[in-house]
Parts: sequence; structure tokens; C-alpha cells
Amino acid sequence: MSMTQQAEPAVTRPPAPGPRATDGRTSERPLVLRLLARPEVGVFLGAVAVFVFFLIAAPAVRQGGSMATVLYQSSTIGIMALPVALLMIGGEFDLSSGVAVVSSALTASMLSYQLSMNIWVGVVVALVVSLAIGAFNGWMVVRTGLPSFLVTLGTFLILQGVNLAVTKMVTGNVATDDISNMDGFDQARALFASSFDIGGVQVKITVFYWLVFAALATWILLRTKYGNWIFAVGGNKDSARAVGVPVKFTKITLFMGVGLGAWFVGMHQLFSFNTVQSGEGVGQELIYIAAAVIGGCLLTGGYGSAIGPVFGAFMFGMVNQGIVYAGWNPDWFKAFLGVMLLGAVLINLWVSRTATRR
Repeated sequence: MSMTQQAEPAVTRPPAPGPRATDGRTSERPLVLRLLARPEVGVFLGAVAVFVFFLIAAPAVRQGGSMATVLYQSSTIGIMALPVALLMIGGEFDLSSGVAVVSSALTASMLSYQLSMNIWVGVVVALVVSLAIGAFNGWMVVRTGLPSFLVTLGTFLILQGVNLAVTKMVTGNVATDDISNMDGFDQARALFASSFDIGGVQVKITVFYWLVFAALATWILLRTKYGNWIFAVGGNKDSARAVGVPVKFTKITLFMGVGLGAWFVGMHQLFSFNTVQSGEGVGQELIYIAAAVIGGCLLTGGYGSAIGPVFGAFMFGMVNQGIVYAGWNPDWFKAFLGVMLLGAVLINLWVSRTATRR
């Protein structure tokens, strides 16, 4: 052996791989728990249970016309519950949403009728007013730092008083005048309050809009940068601001989204009934918020979906009409509503703990 020949270094083979050690954080949770952590799963199961219950308790629900009525009731709640849900995911509330619907309808009706203008002028002005109300709420919240509960409670009282006082001052009555003979009414009614035939059953166009808006809201939340901003500002606005999220812009536009929903529902009510009662809308804001909460939106913000409030609104419509079809006292509706809301809050609490459990 040559003296210059060097010994080859010993090669140490790595140990055979054994079972992966887990500390509980990297272990995958069962499929059932992962599904239950979705905000819309609980309310979906609840909606199915309510639907089956009334199919048995109220045979009239099985008719096509009855189900069309249920869907119509659900859609008028669901259209507003969607922007309210997005706002709640963003960490805020809007207690003025119910009376804002009436404010929008009153604006369009009185402006067009009293000034003898085409109804579309009133529709456009009502849109501007509704967006302005939402922008004001959002600006006040981000500018003053006051809780949105207090800011929108003040807006609620202002709008409630203005709706009644201005209507009586302009029309001499608590309701607006009939606008069915005005220019543009037929076209506006076709857009906001028409019906279409499905299998011999007349279905209100609001059902179609409800589903389209739900799909749009879902796309915004899950597929756009703005959706990420909504979850971020609802989870922790200071952390969101630190990573470049435009917190003020996001919150103001979310309030304006509620204004947009109020305008649309207000136009539907106006062109469905040709007139508007100035005292309506009080209490509806609680229905919208409850539908969002039942749909899985947490009161603390940062968690929820757009699909959940769809099922939440369906449960409202199903219970509201199901009680009537079953021949029960409709006064029980509020009791059912309270039970559903309390149950949803408890379920959401359990879901949030399950979703964050490591």
C-alpha cells in the first residue's frame, strides 16, 4: 500500500425513518371537525331540520305556491342580510339598516311624485342618498373611534324621525302617494318587483337576485383582495393596518354596501306596493343581524361567510310562513326567532373554539 494513499472516511448512513413525531399542532383533525368548523355547516343542518319539520307539521308547505312564498319571504330578508353579514365579518354593526330601507323608498317616491318627474330620477337620487347614509355611518365610526353600535343607533333614530316628519310635511299623511301611473313605473317594477313562471308557479324576481348577490358576496370574500381585507379588519384592525390593509376604506365601503342593499330592498317594496308607510322598517335591522348571526357570523368579527346568511334567511322565511301554514298562532314567531338566535350563538361559540383548537 502506498504511503500517500489515504484511508477513505467512514460513511455514516442516516437512521431509518421512523414514525413522525407530532405535537398536536401538525396533526390533521378529523373530517367531521373540519366540516363543522365551516361557518355555514351548522346553519345548513338547522335549515334542513326546520324544513323537514314544517314539511311534516304543515302539509301546505309541500305545494309549489307555498314554497314560492317561503322563498320570497326569505329573499327580502336575505338580500339585506348579505351586506350586513359582510359588515359583521368586518367587525361592525349597522342598526339603521331597517329604517334605511324605508328612507330609500320614501326618497324615490316623494321626489318623483311631488316634482312630477320620471320615476327613474327618484330611483337614482334614492341610490345616492342610501350610499351617503352608509358613507356617513362608516366615516363617523372610523373618524371618531366610537362603537358602530352607538353611531348607527343615532342614525337609526334620526332616520326614523325624518321619515315620519318629512312624509307628513310633504304629503300630509303618514304614507306616500300612489306612483303607479307615473312615467317609468312599469320599467322599474319589471326590474325590482316582477315575477317569473317556473313550472306554473309564480316566483318573485327577488329570489333570483338573492341567489346572485349571495354568489357575488361569496366570490368577493373568497377570491378577491378586498375579501381578505374584510377578514383582516374584522380580526384585528391594528394588525391589518400594520400590514398595509386600508382599514378606513374597507370599513366605509362595507357600510356603503349596507346602504346599497337598503336601496335595492327599498325599491322592491316601493314598486311592489306603489306606496310606502313612513313608520315601517323599525325592528327589521334586528332580523337582518339575527340572520347573519344564525348564518355563522361571529359577533366579534373576523369570521363568517356569505352562504351562511342565505340559510339563516331561509330559516326565517320557513318559520314565518310555516307557522301560518300549520295554523298556529303567528305570535309564536318571535319565540321561535329567539330560540333560533340563542341556539345559533351557542353553536357559533362552540364552532369558534373548535376552529381555533390546536
